[in-house]
Amino acid sequence: MSYQKMTFQNSTSPIMEHLISFHDYILIILCLITTMIFYVLSSMITNKYLNQLLINNQVLEFIWTSIPALILTFIMVPSLHILYLLDETMNPLLTVKIMGHQWYWSYEYSDFKNIQFDSYMIPNNPLLRLLDTNNRLILPFSTLTRLLISSHDVLHSWTMPSLGAKIDAVPGRLNQLTIFIQRPGIFFGQCSEICGINHSFMPISLQSVNTPDFINWLYSM
Repeated sequence: MSYQKMTFQNSTSPIMEHLISFHDYILIILCLITTMIFYVLSSMITNKYLNQLLINNQVLEFIWTSIPALILTFIMVPSLHILYLLDETMNPLLTVKIMGHQWYWSYEYSDFKNIQFDSYMIPNNPLLRLLDTNNRLILPFSTLTRLLISSHDVLHSWTMPSLGAKIDAVPGRLNQLTIFIQRPGIFFGQCSEICGINHSFMPISLQSVNTPDFINWLYSM
């Protein structure tokens, strides 16, 4: 496997761009910490001098206590920023209801003429094995969309990695997620909650189109 494929999917939403930037930021900090620890360990191993009179040094203790606290502060600030962005609620232009079943997804566009359909995995697809479905979720890009997610039977999890979206489908509870797709394309995800024997066979396929094509699709349903 190529090392270029061992990373995140290409982002298609502002939230995923923030998450990838935060990941890279944390990775840089971890590399610096690891390098510093190896340097200190190697210097302690190779150093033959001992300070037998060093019993208590309050300045040194203050420094090695303050530095980790400062590092945690640098990690906390962007993390809280992304958490508030994830929970931010705005006025969406489109609302789609998603219901998880054993083992398929059903979608409903109640803002228009109550369009609803079920989405099953295509079993024999050599190009998109365990990913493509017979009915894709069609959404317009550059449009703020609200997803209302629940479950009909057991716990499911609607997950779309390229959108940075992951929300649980809980029976008897309605969860909300706001997404903003930046470009057209076809994106794939899978249920991320172990929901039974066919858990691996309920994928998610989303197709992003422009607004005129989305309206034409609505009239064709």
